[in-house]
Amino acid sequence: MKKEEILRKLRDAGDYVSGQELCEFYGVSRTAVWKAIKQLEKDGYVIEAQNNKGYRLVEGQTSAVFSKTAIESYMDTKQIGKKLVFHKETGSTNIDAKQLAEQDEPSGTLVVADMQTAGRGRRGHGWVAPAGKNIYMTLLLRPDCAPDKASALTLVMAIAVYEAVCELISKEQCGIKWPNDVVVNNKKICGILTEMSAEPDCIHYVVTGAGINVNQQDFPPEIRETATSLFLETGKTADRSKLTAHVMHFFEQNYALFEQTWDLGLLQDKYNKMLINMDRQVRVLDPKGAYDGIARGINEKGELIVERSDTGETVLVYAGEVSVRGVYGYAM
Repeated sequence: MKKEEILRKLRDAGDYVSGQELCEFYGVSRTAVWKAIKQLEKDGYVIEAQNNKGYRLVEGQTSAVFSKTAIESYMDTKQIGKKLVFHKETGSTNIDAKQLAEQDEPSGTLVVADMQTAGRGRRGHGWVAPAGKNIYMTLLLRPDCAPDKASALTLVMAIAVYEAVCELISKEQCGIKWPNDVVVNNKKICGILTEMSAEPDCIHYVVTGAGINVNQQDFPPEIRETATSLFLETGKTADRSKLTAHVMHFFEQNYALFEQTWDLGLLQDKYNKMLINMDRQVRVLDPKGAYDGIARGINEKGELIVERSDTGETVLVYAGEVSVRGVYGYAM
């Protein structure tokens, strides 16, 4: 019996659960149950104990706890996220995941942190990573595909984050700005960074990191116009542990489709429905020269199909080479 199993049982019950019932259900002694309860209380849970009634998880306390136990109590996956490493503070979950990969940890290992001190975004940009507010996580994968296929995993993670976030906010407010920024009301709520170790013909490992703005109430002036959080958009505090587990739930489903073809062929239509740029004017910031066009969705490789306004030709935009912005703002 693990303490996350006791936590799940108490949470699902919503009322008192007798110590005897817990003993019989898990086949353990009353002492073992008592120790698990004490460990949960040490983690920050408030649990009432009454003679002849048993134990009850106090309402409203669960969402505040962000821990390994809490995340595991919500996890329902078969492989993705089943091996979980949790840090109260770390430099970078991507770096942690790469170190675990070098130590032969299995595919599906998830690294989660409450705070990052050296978080990174695309193109070397920093990532604001305060404690007690957001989710910083990186998934270690060992896909059996060619290295040039791995970049699509960034979009697979974006789909998973979108689907989990849409459990807390309406789909009309949420979207994906190509290739991998999840946005709410045209402001960024999640960034994703994928890194790979490979040889020309094989992948050693891929790490896909996601930073999700959950309960942050303010942002530095330089990003205030383009960044937001679930709290700012809903006025409600979200359960970070539950959200983390639900992202893994959706990632496992989408990754299974990716594995069938090693591209986005089975996810292309789904992604295009989430794409906030779809059939809208975009500005492609190509180092060779910026140009405007109409986004027509992605192909099976995850490249953005753009009809150029100046020449009328259809071009494929590769995420590693250029950035795309809305003509009238960050996303639009």
